[in-house]
Amino acid sequence: MGASPLSCSAYNMFRLRHGAPMLRSALPPPPRSIIAGDSRGSSRKSASRFDGERFPEHGEKQSSTNDVQQYDVAIVGGGMVGMALACSLATMPLTRQLNVAIIDSHPALQGKLFIKKEDPPDPRVSTVTPASISLFKDVGAWEYVLQHRHAFFDKMQVWDYTGLGYTRYDARDINKDALGCVVENKVLHHALLSCIQNTELQKTIYPSRLTSMTIHPSSSSTRVDNTLSTTEMHNRGNLAKLELSDGRSLYAKLVVGSDGGKSHVRELAGFKTTGWSYPQNAIICTVEHAVENHCAWQRFLPAGPIALLPIGDNFSNIVWTMSPQEASERNSMNEDDFVKAVNHALDDGYGPHPKSSLLGNGDMFSWLRANATSSAKESFQVPPKVTKVASARMVFPLSLKHANDYASRRVALIGDAAHTVHPLAGQGVNLGFGDAFALARVIAEGIAVGTDIGEISLLKKYEAERKPANIMMMAVLDGFQKAYSVDFGPLNILRAAAFNGAHYISPLKRSIISYASGEQKLPLFS
Repeated sequence: MGASPLSCSAYNMFRLRHGAPMLRSALPPPPRSIIAGDSRGSSRKSASRFDGERFPEHGEKQSSTNDVQQYDVAIVGGGMVGMALACSLATMPLTRQLNVAIIDSHPALQGKLFIKKEDPPDPRVSTVTPASISLFKDVGAWEYVLQHRHAFFDKMQVWDYTGLGYTRYDARDINKDALGCVVENKVLHHALLSCIQNTELQKTIYPSRLTSMTIHPSSSSTRVDNTLSTTEMHNRGNLAKLELSDGRSLYAKLVVGSDGGKSHVRELAGFKTTGWSYPQNAIICTVEHAVENHCAWQRFLPAGPIALLPIGDNFSNIVWTMSPQEASERNSMNEDDFVKAVNHALDDGYGPHPKSSLLGNGDMFSWLRANATSSAKESFQVPPKVTKVASARMVFPLSLKHANDYASRRVALIGDAAHTVHPLAGQGVNLGFGDAFALARVIAEGIAVGTDIGEISLLKKYEAERKPANIMMMAVLDGFQKAYSVDFGPLNILRAAAFNGAHYISPLKRSIISYASGEQKLPLFS
């Protein structure tokens, strides 16, 4: 005998709240997706898969003869974080039946990914943490990442230009195979897109921009009366109205702003922010070595950190933070001079290599060394030399910004729309992925109990889960940025002591790794 709808809902709520695995059904028939408003014809007559095949349009509620489009969720911003939300909605049992609109004019949403193996990696990459990898695996997107270039790394070395301290991390310290994986952003985006395409999620892509959003005051009920017309539901506050740059309008129960640090959704919804600009720019580019790099490297310099991240084969990615003037000067250097500058910054420029520990070589601290992790017994290593620049150099300003609220009635913010952070630990996109998957779970909880998914009381559950975690990470990164921006003798000694403490004190090291991996909420001793 089949289970009743009530018992199914109760069990689904149990699974959502207690982290039990969601069962995935077998792959559906060939996927369909709509690209609304194809310039070659009416959006009412044609729709397009990403590979150009044509299918009848679906996934839209037609509430009148005036071609009014109504959706459950409208995702404004189809980048990595927005697509992570769509992918999660597409694969969860309680949300896969939703109608979803994706509003973004980026051409990557309308075409296949073509990567030639002989081409160097794109300089726009992300360091995906083990926690994010686990989320990608849960929704079936990671298998698509593995089909393209990527680089796992199991070791990391961090040190200071003063030569007073360093620390090394190893995945074996926490019984893991890897500390993270460096992947080109376009590969991550394509993987999420491919995952969505192989589901039955009803979705429409609008290659347009959001220009205005209207949300009327809501009735007291937390449940939506679906017998009303779209206009009546909008007037009662049960739907948000979105107007696009191409003149079309659509309605949605929930609008999700995943449209980046300059979020238009955040602006239109009236969310206030707190933040500041750093007196720093970052240069990013792809570089090449004579040998393959399997370690992540980061050195703190007087003007900001430089990071060298493996990206596969003999390539690495550079993220170099410095003053805007220095960034302008180094960006205009010829290739040979820039390579020399990079090697100078990663080797013994600005100061000597760390050669000895503040713990000394006597017996006083021998118990610490004896009980240290395997990586604590490793000596300082010099990063591999950069031999050439393999991509264009890109420069962008750095800032910290945080939305005071992540949710209001009918609106939620995720990713950079809610928070932007300093790139020194590569945490930005991972925080965004955490937002996306958390919001999907909250939406599923609302569906399980019959609550309007745009109701603020439901969306505040998402905010309550993600806001403290994001603020904590932002505070840690901002603290690092400020602590390493000052060249002052006593502070240099304190920084060196922190490096050595992280290097030798096993509980502290394991806690740091777990926190940076996204697997521990707060950097507490384990």
